Amino acid sequence: MFEPRIAIVAAILVAATVTSCHKPAQPSAQARPVRTVTVERHAEGETVSLTGQIRAKDQVSLAFRLDGRMIERPVNVGDVLTAGQVVGRLDPQSQQNEVRSAQAVLSSAEAVLAQARLSFWRDQTLVKEGAVSRAKFDDAQQELATAQAKVDSAQAQLRIEQDRLGYTTLLADAPGAVTAVGAEPGEVVRAGQMIVQLARHGGRDAVFDVPEQLILTGPRDPLVELALSDDPRVTATGRVREIAPQADPATRTYQVKVGIINPPEAMRLGATVTGRIKLPAPPGVEIPATALSEANGRPAVWVFDARSKTVSLRNVDVLRYDAATVVISRGLESGDVVVTAGAQTLHPGQKVRLLGAAS
Repeated sequence: MFEPRIAIVAAILVAATVTSCHKPAQPSAQARPVRTVTVERHAEGETVSLTGQIRAKDQVSLAFRLDGRMIERPVNVGDVLTAGQVVGRLDPQSQQNEVRSAQAVLSSAEAVLAQARLSFWRDQTLVKEGAVSRAKFDDAQQELATAQAKVDSAQAQLRIEQDRLGYTTLLADAPGAVTAVGAEPGEVVRAGQMIVQLARHGGRDAVFDVPEQLILTGPRDPLVELALSDDPRVTATGRVREIAPQADPATRTYQVKVGIINPPEAMRLGATVTGRIKLPAPPGVEIPATALSEANGRPAVWVFDARSKTVSLRNVDVLRYDAATVVISRGLESGDVVVTAGAQTLHPGQKVRLLGAAS
């Protein structure tokens, strides 16, 4: 009774065994399709952009040499001046009085000198005749020398006071444009106080506030590409002309002046510009950002072995992250083939099939 059933069960088991022998291989044993890239390009230098301002290459602050009340300032911001043009005037009354006083002192000294000269000439004749003593003649000679010295001193003082009277008029020392004013007529100003800031005609600079790190790592004497912020079609190039020796205490940046080569007319004083420089190429290679993975808590990439057709996970050091690429400083060399797509389900030693290789 049980023999037919036993035979049927045995047949089913045999059939199942035969069927299992013809099942396809597990997906993990198959070569997975991946896309790769061959590392051939070394990393390029990063382009850094900064915003700056156009200024005159030579910019000076005109100021009086004397304290006083300013009675006139005939120029304003934006005026174009010529060399020798009047910029401002102080009340000259006090200095005019000083000049008159110095002239009076000089006149008095000249009168004393004339009297001393007559006495010297008279005693010089009498001493030859023996009418006066030699000591009296020596005194007359000494008085003449003293009177002459006082005249020389009075003349020098008069020239000083005349110069000081001239200092009450402030003149432009060169042609240029007024960019700022520091005092208004009627104000009492100090010696050295800026009255007018003058941008001299000539060269122009693009001035930037540059971080310290860029100063340390940037190229020496780079060519700076400049573009007008309001109209990027207006471009120019320049060279670094001056770097401030000390950082700004508030921003910790260094002021860098870039001399513009043949500045276009549209780059007027005060205009905002963007400056770009390319940093030196860092050591390492550049790969697509999609190739980056992780292993043991560190960045890694899947590297393809052409002989075994398998992949392995290799840790790398990332120097820089860009928008679509990463720069690898250590772990890869030119000629290595890394997986850029299809790495989500890979495991070390797995065979893969390349869908397309690129450089």
